[in-house]
Amino acid sequence: MKSGDAFRLRWQRGFTMIELIVVMTVIGLLLSLAMPRYFQALERGKRQIQQQDLALMREAIDKYYGDNARYPDQLEDLVTRRYLRAIPIDPLTEKMDWTVLPPPDAGKGNVFDVRSAAATPEDSFGAGVPGLSPAASE
Repeated sequence: MKSGDAFRLRWQRGFTMIELIVVMTVIGLLLSLAMPRYFQALERGKRQIQQQDLALMREAIDKYYGDNARYPDQLEDLVTRRYLRAIPIDPLTEKMDWTVLPPPDAGKGNVFDVRSAAATPEDSFGAGVPGLSPAASE
């Protein structure tokens, strides 16, 4: 047998068990570093979509009030009167389960503000405005 034949025979057998274990360990280590960041990015994206949806619905409620001098009786009124195309789905709960807050004057409709059913501090009325907390606004 020539020395070239032995070399070819060695490479035709494939990888050793140690080589496979080392490769799998490196892949596992890289995944353990990358996956938490991936899931954090997904969660952050859902929260940003939720904030955008809340801002859109609040703007539609304000426009409805400006046009009709009263708040809508239900969120669906915003769709039927074409202030919104559709009620958005809450990306955190993946349902249309928005919490509706009534206005201080009960005679002016039923939908004064809207919040997520997955209560987060960011979606509170007046969040980010200095001196205006959710407790102060109610």
